Amino acid sequence: MSQYSKVVVAVDLSEESELVAARARAIAAGAGCELHLVHVIEPLSFAYGVDIPMDFSGLQDEIQEQATKQLRQFADNNGIDADHQHILLGRPEVEIHTIAEQVGADLIVVGSHGRYGLALLMGSTANGVLHGASCDVLAVRVGS
Repeated sequence: MSQYSKVVVAVDLSEESELVAARARAIAAGAGCELHLVHVIEPLSFAYGVDIPMDFSGLQDEIQEQATKQLRQFADNNGIDADHQHILLGRPEVEIHTIAEQVGADLIVVGSHGRYGLALLMGSTANGVLHGASCDVLAVRVGS
């Protein structure tokens, strides 16, 4: 039996997300473990690091609508109920911590590209989730 009862699975909806979900399902298998799937959309203004005097709301809405469809399909493929699917807007590490606390998660599973050096200094979601998490974090190595 798993030592975990509620697991938040953070995905970016890339092909590599399947590896992250598979690891979470393996942990949950046979344990009656509750899986929550979360995808965080960064506001377009975050991507540029400055305020741009343009209205991105239409584009942001379109991105969110597309992500919701993708997450729903991904969740269906992984047997995760609609009430355990979360699309959030903000900084990934902050929003992942928030949803983990809201659902009472005792484990967060996130993908990691194993960055080092300058790439790590520029920030990685897995590193951000690890620091400040109030529960265990499993970083699943993905990519090359």
